[in-house]
Amino acid sequence: MRKLFLAAALSAAIVPLHAQEATDAGWSGTGELGLAISKGNTDSQTLIGKLALAKETDAWKHAASASFLYGKQDDIESAYRYGLAASTGYRLGERSYLTGSARNERDHFAAYEYQWTAAFGYGYEAIKNDTTHLTFEIGPGYRWAKLQDVRVHENEAILRGSMSFGHQLTETTSVYDTLLIEAGSDNTFARNELGLMVKMTDALALKAGLEVRHNTDALAGTKKTDTLTTINVVYGF
Repeated sequence: MRKLFLAAALSAAIVPLHAQEATDAGWSGTGELGLAISKGNTDSQTLIGKLALAKETDAWKHAASASFLYGKQDDIESAYRYGLAASTGYRLGERSYLTGSARNERDHFAAYEYQWTAAFGYGYEAIKNDTTHLTFEIGPGYRWAKLQDVRVHENEAILRGSMSFGHQLTETTSVYDTLLIEAGSDNTFARNELGLMVKMTDALALKAGLEVRHNTDALAGTKKTDTLTTINVVYGF
């Protein structure tokens, strides 16, 4: 029987779900560390870590993040992924903005050894109030990628789309869902993260999440889809 490993982490929401309005405050941040359940190309006890920063003013919105995933099974390395991402947006109005983003990710066990993307586009905050936010982004970009274990590079133009949703169910409970799609002629990468967060104190919360990652192109013997299930203790700062 496969053992389930619950995560224990220090983390926080980059921008709280109940406070999405533009502000001239400084950077806010999140740090996360924990164990996770991993199935797919990685199926083991896995250590995950995340760091993210965000800042929003009346004219600009910025975000940056770093993450890693590492695991061993029977003393053999079975999971190793790390990535960096950054974005900036310039507001055109109350809800719309222009955005530029970049993402660099390396994974020793997925369909692609690395994927590096850069894109620009248009963003729109469809819903933005005290309890709910729903934001969409879309635009062209370019991807540099290499398939796992072979000297095959796939460099191509892409269409990038993203969605971010958050809703405060009660004073202590909120749900979130984020979706990223990078579509090209050689490969389409999709990542979706769905989660539930329950506050225990003003600074601490319990967060459960499910992340699904999919590449339409993969070599024989490599799975196209990976899932990651986590339960984290969240600390806000």
